[in-house]
Amino acid sequence: MTRVRRGYIARRRRTKMRLFASTFIGAHSRLTRTATQQKMRALVSSHRDRGRQKRDFRRLWITRINAAARDNKVFYSYSKFIHNLYKKQLLLNRKILAQIAISNKICLYMISNKISK
Repeated sequence: MTRVRRGYIARRRRTKMRLFASTFIGAHSRLTRTATQQKMRALVSSHRDRGRQKRDFRRLWITRINAAARDNKVFYSYSKFIHNLYKKQLLLNRKILAQIAISNKICLYMISNKISK
């Protein structure tokens, strides 16, 4: 029986996987089986953490707005501030409000005066 040369498809698949895992440490970047397992784990973590990142940033923005609102005596709490924003139909999202709260507190004070009147 003649010798059969294997094709390049499996090698190409392993090369792609090895390029993905090239920044991993130790055997996770060198051995095919462990690199494949680490690749799957990395993809699961990145998928999970994309949702978690959105959640974490929203918490950060809310904390910043709340601190600025209480500091400037704008309102007593974040919830009242946001409630009055919605009542006056000022559509500013939390990211923009947090940036305003950090960079320009006078502007935040002006916004609060506009919605409180």
